[in-house]
Amino acid sequence: MLLARPGRGRRSIRPLRLVGDKGYTGRRIRNYLRRRGIRLTIPRLSNEPRRGPFNREIYRQRHLVERAINRIKQFRRIATRYEKLAENYTAMLTIALILLWL
Repeated sequence: MLLARPGRGRRSIRPLRLVGDKGYTGRRIRNYLRRRGIRLTIPRLSNEPRRGPFNREIYRQRHLVERAINRIKQFRRIATRYEKLAENYTAMLTIALILLWL
């Protein structure tokens, strides 16, 4: 989502939703996200009171994304960022994704 700024400067990109693990369950983080209008899906700790709904389906999609990132990082060239130029790094990332897809 692009937000227009009054005046000059680059537009800021704000996510519509944040999906995090239990490490991000603090009140400060939740209040910060709510003030910014960012929806959140973060499971609560066992000793926290349950307030509001928790969408388990959205949280499960997070697991798929993390697994994909871990598969990509198995390519040493990408994980250690041997390529210094952004376009070379993007090319290597594309090759890795094609190999995973095949």
